[in-house]
Amino acid sequence: MVFFGRVRAWTLLATLGLLCCCNFNKSGASRTSGTISGQVKQEEGASSLERVKRGWVWNQFFVVEEYTGTEPLYVGKIHTDSDEGEGNIKYTISGEGAGSIFLIDELTGDIHATERLDREEKAFYTLRAQARDRLTDDPLEPESEFVIKVQDINDSEPQFLEGPYIGSVAELSPIGTSVMKVTASDADDPTYGSSARVVYSVLDGERFFTVDRHTGIIMTAVADLDRETQDRYELVVKATDMAGQMGGLSGSTTVTIVITDVNDNPPRFPQKMYQFSVSEGAAVGTPVGRVIATDADMGENTDMSYLIREGGELFKVTTDVETQEAVVAIKKQLDFESKRTHNVVVEAVNKHVDPRFVDLGSFRDQTIVRVSVSDVDEPPIFQPADGTTMEVQEDAKVGALVGVVTARDPDVKNKPIRFSIDRTTDQEMIFYIDPESGAITLGKILDREIAGWHNITVKAEEADNHTMASFSPVSIRILDVNDNPPELATPFEASICEDAKPGQLIHTISVVDRDEPQSGHRFYFTLAPEASSNRHFTLRDVKDNTAGIHTQRSGFNRHEQNVYFLPILVVDSGSPSLSSTGTLTIHVCGCDTDGAIQSCNATAYVMSAALSPGALIALLVCMLILIVLVLLILTLKRHRKGQRMTEDEEDMRDNVIKYNDEGGGEQDTQAYDMSALRNLYDFPESKSDSGPDIRSLPQWLQANRVGGGADGAAAAAPADFSLFESYIRKKVEQADADLSVPPYDSFQTYAFEGSSSPALSLSSINTLSTTSEQDFSYLSDWGPRFRQLAGYYAPERPEKEGS
Repeated sequence: MVFFGRVRAWTLLATLGLLCCCNFNKSGASRTSGTISGQVKQEEGASSLERVKRGWVWNQFFVVEEYTGTEPLYVGKIHTDSDEGEGNIKYTISGEGAGSIFLIDELTGDIHATERLDREEKAFYTLRAQARDRLTDDPLEPESEFVIKVQDINDSEPQFLEGPYIGSVAELSPIGTSVMKVTASDADDPTYGSSARVVYSVLDGERFFTVDRHTGIIMTAVADLDRETQDRYELVVKATDMAGQMGGLSGSTTVTIVITDVNDNPPRFPQKMYQFSVSEGAAVGTPVGRVIATDADMGENTDMSYLIREGGELFKVTTDVETQEAVVAIKKQLDFESKRTHNVVVEAVNKHVDPRFVDLGSFRDQTIVRVSVSDVDEPPIFQPADGTTMEVQEDAKVGALVGVVTARDPDVKNKPIRFSIDRTTDQEMIFYIDPESGAITLGKILDREIAGWHNITVKAEEADNHTMASFSPVSIRILDVNDNPPELATPFEASICEDAKPGQLIHTISVVDRDEPQSGHRFYFTLAPEASSNRHFTLRDVKDNTAGIHTQRSGFNRHEQNVYFLPILVVDSGSPSLSSTGTLTIHVCGCDTDGAIQSCNATAYVMSAALSPGALIALLVCMLILIVLVLLILTLKRHRKGQRMTEDEEDMRDNVIKYNDEGGGEQDTQAYDMSALRNLYDFPESKSDSGPDIRSLPQWLQANRVGGGADGAAAAAPADFSLFESYIRKKVEQADADLSVPPYDSFQTYAFEGSSSPALSLSSINTLSTTSEQDFSYLSDWGPRFRQLAGYYAPERPEKEGS
């Protein structure tokens, strides 16, 4: 089978044209089932000669894009060699665009394009060709695939898809410095012709910048780009296809190039001199004024620091990081009387200097700040300003001069000064000061041993303006005078063993002296005159303000004499010298072979030495607490016993116990306390020799006790309760017969005064009937709690026979 492809005559220069290829192969094998047409059969029994399928040789079909003709565009032709032109073969196509974009003539196999094609949308179409028998519709050849390629024409201009572009370059950059790259895209076929070959050029701004024709890289064209003159440039870059040839299409974009700053400008002060004024009374650190140096650069290139070249003794300068201003402030106190005008040279220096531009000049500038000091009324100034130290003997008389303070008015007028002592620092009024001369004198006798220093504050103020005042501390040292005798230091007791040897050191004494002479202490020790005849102990001065007590003999016996008293005289080296006598108590004790004290009569001393005063006080407090606790326990026990005796001795006749409890009747003993009834007449026995107090007993018992005889023998006889029982029984019978009594379980008590009691009965029961005519059988209907009560009040029934 052979396929033919054809294009129009004007496209033959760009295509390969129509290509026909035929391949013939002979084979002795049997035919494939897919071969039907073109067969030559031989007679049966003879060798068969068969025509095999020819090989396909394909060339692409081409169709020009953007065809604008009115007739369908001829694409090409498909054909099979079995087609003899008799119209027996039907040609069909299928695939992309078959039947819509591409139509085929079934009889001739001619293919036409019916729509305008755009290669930028779709570059080629893949279809399949089929040749069938028109009558049987059987395939005459296997289905074959072919491609229709859309032929490109230059119909798309270059486009800058990433525009607009923004780039930057540092000022003063050399010629040829790369700024940025722009890229244009062309939708045409880059493999066909020059439709997609793009070249670049600068339309606007070519004086300052150029662009590489092929790469699109923008570069500087001059070396004097100055950001301070112009900080941005707008370029128009054009891209043209067809390699820039005539008839090519083009597109353009805008490129913004920002000129970045470099530190090529030094700081400059707008003025060469600034004038400020400040009061001489302004405090240290007070700002005097602000100056600023300008810099044409921007960003960190404008950062600068300030320093003082001249006049830095009294002034200092700092930099305000926000405003980049130089703040001139006072470094030391100013004095109008000393100097009234100060010239301060302030210099501004760039912090970030670019070494590439050092040759442009010095990146610093100076200006003069003139500060005028104005006069103010100032308080007096003490001399010396930090205070005065004075000295006075402690034995100085009242009115003696201690010292003189001086102060002056620093102002030009030099006003008179008045002095006074701040009494909050001298509340005892020990010192006085002369208001005009400043002389300080004594107002009281001094004692160095009580206070060795006195710190007072002296006030100086202008005579006609008391608000102008200043204060100065004055320290007064009290010089020592030898007015206190030396005294022996503790302890004043010592111990020796009975077997002490002669010359043995038993104690070392020292001295305390409240005085503090400037030349130091020196003390002399000796035995008092009354101890000069002492034959037991000697005193040796060690010459270091201590002395040693040594034994003079041996063989001490504590049973003969256990304590020795040794008076010692101590003299100091003061002028005049003072002395005192102290007594050392020496105890004789028994010791072991090693010389350790075992026992002696100095027990109290040993205990006092063993126990500190704090320990003794703690021991006494603990003993006192124990005694208080014991007394408190005894008091509580006695108080409880007294309460118990009072309760036992209470006359129960005065107690009226009332119960109103609808409980379980007489068997319910938990509703009330029965102990009060059981102990009603349980009287304590009297231990008095005269017998019990009869007045505390009931009258009916008094009669029995009195009738027992004068000797009291009947007092021990048991009491007769028959009268009481009779009385209670009678009262119960009366209550049973009383119709007004409510049917409650109740207990009633009666105060019985005896048969001859002059008092009337306290009972509310007036009836004397012993029988009750009331029927209490209805109590059984009230519930189980009242059935037992109903049984008590029910009339007695004769027992049935045989029961």
